Amino acid sequence: MGKIIFYEDKNFQGRSYECSSDCSELNSYINRCNSIRVENGNWMLYENSNYRGNQYFLKRGEYSDFSHWTSRSDSVRSCHVIPQHYGTFRIRIYEKEDFGGSVMEFTEDCSNVQDKFRFHYINSCNVLEGHLIFYDEPDYRGRQYYLRPGEYRRYTEWGASNSRTGSFRHVQEFY
Repeated sequence: MGKIIFYEDKNFQGRSYECSSDCSELNSYINRCNSIRVENGNWMLYENSNYRGNQYFLKRGEYSDFSHWTSRSDSVRSCHVIPQHYGTFRIRIYEKEDFGGSVMEFTEDCSNVQDKFRFHYINSCNVLEGHLIFYDEPDYRGRQYYLRPGEYRRYTEWGASNSRTGSFRHVQEFY
């Protein structure tokens, strides 16, 4: 089980809200979020309610202001605790929507999709084991997208606005 504390002001000041499970609407508890303390677990934060908008992966640690989780604003409106997964991960990525075109299976993190896959666009994928974070730039930078086990027939199903994927890695930090 995870535990995260949201603070309205920087440096863990102001009104706070402690959370230990998924929350689709944080507005009821805090008006803004300028600092966060993750005491346990891995979390995905969302800029908008109902797990929409920009996503931010946070692991155990202290984040004294929103720039430390690469956000450009104090808007955190929902959060999801990422379940622990012990063992390996496995993903199949596809060049085209609906599992079409070239396909490649990965069991290790990929710091540069174009180097390994020949394409920098992933239009569909199947997460067979584990939990992953996609990044729209190489070397685990840029916008982030959380993928749990399951089929994703098109990039919009993991919350992306386009299919550009620069890198991906599995969630491996433990509570």
